[in-house]
Amino acid sequence: MRLGVFTALLSQMPLDGVIAKMKSLGITTIELGTGNYPGDPHCKLSMLDNPAELDEFRKKLQDNGLSISALSCHGNALHPDRDIGAPHREVSRKTIELAHRLGVPVVIDFSGCPGDSNKSRHPNWVTCPWPTEYLDLLNWQWDRRVAPYWKEHGKFAADHGVKVAVEMHPGFVVYNPETMLRLRSIAGKAVGCNYDPSHMFWQGIDPIAAIRLLGEVIFHVHAKDTQMYPSNLPLTGVLDTKKYTDERNRSWIFRTVGYGHGEEWWAEFISTLRMFGYDNVLSIEHEDSLLSPEEGLTKAIDFLDTIVIREQPSAAWWV
Repeated sequence: MRLGVFTALLSQMPLDGVIAKMKSLGITTIELGTGNYPGDPHCKLSMLDNPAELDEFRKKLQDNGLSISALSCHGNALHPDRDIGAPHREVSRKTIELAHRLGVPVVIDFSGCPGDSNKSRHPNWVTCPWPTEYLDLLNWQWDRRVAPYWKEHGKFAADHGVKVAVEMHPGFVVYNPETMLRLRSIAGKAVGCNYDPSHMFWQGIDPIAAIRLLGEVIFHVHAKDTQMYPSNLPLTGVLDTKKYTDERNRSWIFRTVGYGHGEEWWAEFISTLRMFGYDNVLSIEHEDSLLSPEEGLTKAIDFLDTIVIREQPSAAWWV
């Protein structure tokens, strides 16, 4: 197991600054965004059309001893508004192409969420089976939107020798292990999951038990925590739509690892990942509204360093 960092939390820094920061922290593996929701200037898709720029980018990381665990393009390729959905699809495909060119094994994305008809402008996330029109809508979404897109996209990834790791997240059609496995049965073995335990916690899913259900489907892992607030939970339940910055009143918020659950829990989480075949990267993702990116990153590294014996990549991504 080794530690990595999703550099979106350092998006205000140029790539050279990110590299210097990673070296100062002893991090040798990074996850880079390419666009869509977490726009990140550190990895530009324009490199696909500029071989010299691509070679310069590759050499810069190589010279500084950095490997890439994944390219991330979290978006909604199924968005019913074509002005949003079409560009997200293009970014997703180009990210797979760039990963192929760079030799990066994994691309991270969301499953997407369609609307409720051919005339929709907004996504419609179904959360209940009754009245029965909700199930009719859910079946329509999977049959008419999800399956056709992901069959094609899964094949596109496989043809490029790249795996797509879907991040299970409420608001999209894949948000739990059941829907993840359903999508994989449609899209093929090139599609698996980017496992973020913070998204399991707030749905009331035991993240460690879910590893046993997913097993080999886990392609990549985010290190991010969630803190639940029992004083607020009875009022709102887990489907809390208050802004993440309204920490006092929310039933839960995302936290830096160690601030939601302690060392014993994280040690068991990492051990279970290894038990079920994942012994790769823990990519630190910072979305803690109570800590600055600097605080969150350094505290996460310090915390995980007490649990993980860092290992270097077995092979360079640029070979």
